Amino acid sequence: MIFRLLFVSVLISSCHREQSTDQPITFWCSNNAGEITFAQQQTERWKKLHPDKPLRYQPIPEGQSSEEIILASVVGKTTPDIYANMWQGNVEMYAKAGVLIPLDTLTGFREFIAARCDSAVIREITSSDGHIYQVPWKVNPIMLFCNIPALSALRSAQPPYTYSTYLEAGRQFRQDKNGDGYVDQWLGYTEVKAIWYQRLFNFYPLYLAASNGAPLIKNNKAAFNNQYAIEVFRFLQTLYKNDYFARERLSATRDPFLAQRIATQFTGPWTVSFLDKFKDPGFDYGIYTMPVPDGHQGPVYTYGDPKNIVIFNTCRDPQTAWEFVKTLIDKEGDRQLMELTNQFPRRKHVDTDPFFATFLANNPRLKPFAQQSRYIKGVDNCEVIVEVFDIISQEYEACVIFNKKTPEAAIADAARAVDVLLGTN
Repeated sequence: MIFRLLFVSVLISSCHREQSTDQPITFWCSNNAGEITFAQQQTERWKKLHPDKPLRYQPIPEGQSSEEIILASVVGKTTPDIYANMWQGNVEMYAKAGVLIPLDTLTGFREFIAARCDSAVIREITSSDGHIYQVPWKVNPIMLFCNIPALSALRSAQPPYTYSTYLEAGRQFRQDKNGDGYVDQWLGYTEVKAIWYQRLFNFYPLYLAASNGAPLIKNNKAAFNNQYAIEVFRFLQTLYKNDYFARERLSATRDPFLAQRIATQFTGPWTVSFLDKFKDPGFDYGIYTMPVPDGHQGPVYTYGDPKNIVIFNTCRDPQTAWEFVKTLIDKEGDRQLMELTNQFPRRKHVDTDPFFATFLANNPRLKPFAQQSRYIKGVDNCEVIVEVFDIISQEYEACVIFNKKTPEAAIADAARAVDVLLGTN
């Protein structure tokens, strides 16, 4: 909510910043080491090909979060020309404030994006005013990691999981194998804190998996008061009620998956390099789709955790900025991103395009994410999507963690509160 209140000042004034004609275009990247290297190499590539069009890159300044740094730069009118790491959920807010360039007004944008992305992705990134203010760039699909040795001994409870087989795995995993009345292992763990963004890594990917990628918000109303959301809440509530998931904060200890205190976790491709670097001998894991309701039909969707590229309206030469962005997201740029960061471009057919075949052959652990990238979603284009997830988080805590509400009541209450937030109730 503080984030939203601070943003009010942006709505008051979003005029262009005066820049001298000899100023280079500024490009902010993430302060992740791999992405800094990527930005540096791409900038050097641009300078060699376009010495008459100066450009400089800079990692986003340090702060509590990149979102707060971008907000402060917008309010202070010190934005970069290009920012490559914008969370998709913030774009609509900035678009309605008038501080972003509508990219579809730039020469060649529509044609390039249509060649890169399918129609579903283009619909997802299109603002409520019909313009596009973000370039689909990179994704990190959330999937289920499983400790293969720990689960291989379980009877008829092997991944990929439905709700019932996953719950059966939890029942078997929590059995007192030593007869001492104490079990210090759980089937899984997911952050229990009622912070809105934590729902992006438990409730939301499960909701997308259950519903074949259905929205939370549709026609400016809550669209999640349905069987899928209710089933997800009940599934997670059962995991905690039966003590299959740990309620204690395991994130404060050694990684619980590596320590084999948990057998599964919901996470993304960034975890692969960490696990492979620090795993003990004999430790092995597999990567699978998210658990789905029994009888689920069709592909299994998940949250893609998309980060996109925007051009701020302080940019003195948006067309040149767009020409540079194209070099970041052409096939060569996308392959370099994969090689340096283990993240995936949001483009068509990454898993079957021969251009990326060598990378995937050399990184077989990452192939499930390339395949999953066909079935991912971001978040809905709603300028108060953070508040929507905050409302869901409050009900999640009451229902899933503390068992104080039924799933039906919790989801219904969340939907009513969201409709009030959106002014439709």
